[in-house]
Amino acid sequence: MRLRKLTEGFGAEADQISPDFREVWDAFFASQVLVFRSQRFSPSQFLRFAQQFGRPEPHVIDQFHHPEHADILILSNVQKDGQPVGLADAGTYFHTDYSYLEIPARATLLYSIEVPKKGGDTLFANQYAAYDDLPQSKKKQLENLVALHHYGNRDEQDKRSRTVASVLNEDQEKKMAWVRHPIVRRHPVTGRKALYSVSGSSFRVGGMPDDEAVDLLDELKRHATQQKYQLRLKYGVGDIVIWDNASLLHSATLTDPADPRTLWRITVKEEGRT
Repeated sequence: MRLRKLTEGFGAEADQISPDFREVWDAFFASQVLVFRSQRFSPSQFLRFAQQFGRPEPHVIDQFHHPEHADILILSNVQKDGQPVGLADAGTYFHTDYSYLEIPARATLLYSIEVPKKGGDTLFANQYAAYDDLPQSKKKQLENLVALHHYGNRDEQDKRSRTVASVLNEDQEKKMAWVRHPIVRRHPVTGRKALYSVSGSSFRVGGMPDDEAVDLLDELKRHATQQKYQLRLKYGVGDIVIWDNASLLHSATLTDPADPRTLWRITVKEEGRT
């Protein structure tokens, strides 16, 4: 399995999927974003591949689960008979998948089914590098701070906005609770420190007045999402993209609703294989 760097800092694409999964595993955590181009997967094959990384967790928005496997979420702006076939705008702001759950996400896998003529890229921001570049005094300040997380987007809570977190129904909202995660988190596999979900689901900081907490989180978000930490990934049909939620922020980009885009998504939690 030969790898080609996507940027000097992080990200790689491979010429094929190695039959030795340990090679895939190691390449994934070394690159943070790993891409396999032009694959041909059935829903069952995609699920079996994802299960090697950990236990899939079905998304709370269950109306867009794949009909064959609930662990697969359909992301799509396509409509059939006037009804959406998938989740149209999935996180068009920097965030970390499942940071609103007590056991957060290890990896997210996307399988590209239909690619728009323009746009549809995913942006990634390297949170190892963002943490490493902080001054020592800021690292000291953050050392023991814990953020309070909930499903949603701290920056946009208007349900009519296209950059709000995908809107939950009443039953889905009842499943969500406040959880706590360190602002600086040691990666459970690599052991490296990274800023964790400073944009997206983090709303407060334990023991800090809310206005001060938001100021701090916003300061960290501005730092962590600078262009120098970013990678923009373009998709082709059949591409499989896997990213490391413990060391990255990511953001979907808005697409023209009339320009079809469809992907399958599986997110696995930080359990199992290490």
